[in-house]
Amino acid sequence: MGVSALYWSVLGGLARLDQPVDLTAFDAGSGLRDTVAEFDGEPFQYRLCGATGTRRVWQRRSFWNIRVSSWFGGLGNPAVRCLHGADAVLDITGGDSFTDLYGPRRFRVGSAFKRLVLGLGKPLILLPQTYGPFHDPRHREIAAEICRRATMAWARDERSFATLKDLLGDTFDPGRHFSGVDVAFSLEARRPSTPLPEPIATWLAAARSPATRSLGHWAPGKGPVPAFPHPLIGFNVSGLIWHDPAAMWQRYGFKADYREVVLGFLRRVLRDTDADIVLVPHVLTPPGHYESDPGANDAVLAALRDDPDARVARAARERAAAIPPVYYHPSEMKWIIAQCDWFCGTRMHACIAGLSSGVPTAAIAYSVKTQGVFETCGQGGHVADPRVAGTAEIVDRLWASWSDRTAVCAALAASAQANRQRAAQQMSAILTQVRPGAAAALGREVPA
Repeated sequence: MGVSALYWSVLGGLARLDQPVDLTAFDAGSGLRDTVAEFDGEPFQYRLCGATGTRRVWQRRSFWNIRVSSWFGGLGNPAVRCLHGADAVLDITGGDSFTDLYGPRRFRVGSAFKRLVLGLGKPLILLPQTYGPFHDPRHREIAAEICRRATMAWARDERSFATLKDLLGDTFDPGRHFSGVDVAFSLEARRPSTPLPEPIATWLAAARSPATRSLGHWAPGKGPVPAFPHPLIGFNVSGLIWHDPAAMWQRYGFKADYREVVLGFLRRVLRDTDADIVLVPHVLTPPGHYESDPGANDAVLAALRDDPDARVARAARERAAAIPPVYYHPSEMKWIIAQCDWFCGTRMHACIAGLSSGVPTAAIAYSVKTQGVFETCGQGGHVADPRVAGTAEIVDRLWASWSDRTAVCAALAASAQANRQRAAQQMSAILTQVRPGAAAALGREVPA
């Protein structure tokens, strides 16, 4: 859902600009297809074209096939035709995947399309993303070369911007290299069209908003407001970490036990508060997949089942025999997160859904990317890093964040609005670069 949130945010950002945009979005499908999306109630027409890192190199959508076809004038490959006709190509690398943290193959796949675009002589614009870390010097040099040759490169926070400047060295150019914000700050939240499962539907029956959450019977500028029966905690468990305990120590360098952090904190909530807990998955994969967040949620529910007061429910479930899956659009999942009084995530874009909605949010971090993004909202102190602290300390830090939720509401609401505006402004700046002299002012405001 994080990658999908980026996708819909970029489309929405372009759709809200006054200037019309002729857009082709590359995906894992086949061939060229016309499609339409709706933003703020207005249609946005664009095309889809297959271009992916599949090993089935005979398929026209494979990067290898696209690259070889480009050597011979295109050979009728639709992706080559789209690239040749483009004024510029925007690339976001999944927001945080321009790194070799996830292994060399994923780095090669993430770099292949960028190198293909540069090889065709097309302007490459790197949308706001995290750069690094790079453990292999060769990977670092490839990344540096791509950044040097890109027409524009945006980082999504100041820490990543420092990494970008370090990669560029003497070639850093303040006219081409910028510090921005994650584009998902501009993703609109939308009430789910699919009915919410119980007991979540009952928990959310009362209207909740950033202006009133966690403030009891009074909100600044609002006067008396009704108190909610129970606070609502949203919690995202990462299947990437949960299902591979060895990776905690070997790949990510944890000192804390992730599973014990999750269960220890949730048991403390159930024991010491009357809060309800909704488990929010953000990577929805086929059952049994090593990254499955719903699968991790099922394991958490099973571990908490013996608690007689287990006020825990899941917002989505995997496909099972005779039971259809319950999934939501990223905008709908953001709406669910926005109803929470406090949210904790491990997946970056689950956290951004909370931060951009003004929800007091904490993170269990597994890489440097988390701290920088939270600092763009003035919330760096709400990052609990298992790489530098043990299990008990991480649980205590999450508890402190939960306990401090009321104090951060006003400041977070202001920073969330500012970051939504920055997300819109950077899309305007990008269009101006693609089409010099264009009056790229926003035609519509970014949704709150």
